[in-house]
Amino acid sequence: MLHVVHHSGYVVEAEGTGTFPHDKYALVMRILHESGVGMTVHTPEVMPREWLEAVHDPAYVDEVIGCRVPAAKQRRIGFTIDERISRRSQLSPGGTWLAAKLALQHGYAANAAGGSHHALADTGAGYCVFNDLALAANRLIAEGDVSRILILDLDVHQGDGTAALTAGRSYIFTLSIHAEKNFPTRKARSSLDIGLPDATGDTGYLEALAGSLPTVLDDFAPDLVLLQAGVDVHADDKLGRLSLTDDGLANRDQFVATQANRRGIPLASTLGGGYGADREAVALRHARTILALAAAIDVRDPGR
Repeated sequence: MLHVVHHSGYVVEAEGTGTFPHDKYALVMRILHESGVGMTVHTPEVMPREWLEAVHDPAYVDEVIGCRVPAAKQRRIGFTIDERISRRSQLSPGGTWLAAKLALQHGYAANAAGGSHHALADTGAGYCVFNDLALAANRLIAEGDVSRILILDLDVHQGDGTAALTAGRSYIFTLSIHAEKNFPTRKARSSLDIGLPDATGDTGYLEALAGSLPTVLDDFAPDLVLLQAGVDVHADDKLGRLSLTDDGLANRDQFVATQANRRGIPLASTLGGGYGADREAVALRHARTILALAAAIDVRDPGR
């Protein structure tokens, strides 16, 4: 049984045709339903303000919730923060936290949004408003659900915001495998960064993943993996540069899930980046990632 977190508030009909695909969340869910996989959909709540303020500057949280984000910050984010986007930005971290809680029960769960890894303490950036990965990790640790978390970032862009927000926290390990010459220009320092050259391709990418992830899982021994499963590493992605094929992306997902499953480590995934004029193609990549992760993990039924 696939456990997916989704809310109708994830979907925002935006005017114009900007780079950020505001409608892909609905398309991903439609494809998952059409796949015929057994699936339970869980509805998240907005993340409480005090949880947001435990990671983000309270003044910035107030700007987002009150839809008073300064124009300069909105330009840095890449879209206007109106009431609908503000609500989605509070729902998405709640969704990642819920997916993590479900993963601890079932072995794997997916948030059908999230992966906002560029958001910093006092501002958003790169289509990211609140950093759901850092927020969920912080709350899971605070509540005693886990003691050690690996945030594995496989988006084509470095998880600079996540690295900055979790720096100095020995109980959170950040591993980012990304295109070195892609956004952001100024990289943060993750626990481990692997910057790859443009057009790396399937073989080089999988070698980098296989050469790093098993060692981190064994040495750090996390109680949970939070995965930023961006599909913008694909060759056809508008913002990507690493040139993975469909098979390469599938092999990436299967490898991650198999490595976690082999060690009995629960895994929760977030959607991450995926861009292009063909919204259906982008949504299909995201859905295939979720299905591949679920297929490779022993999903537990706690009622048995």
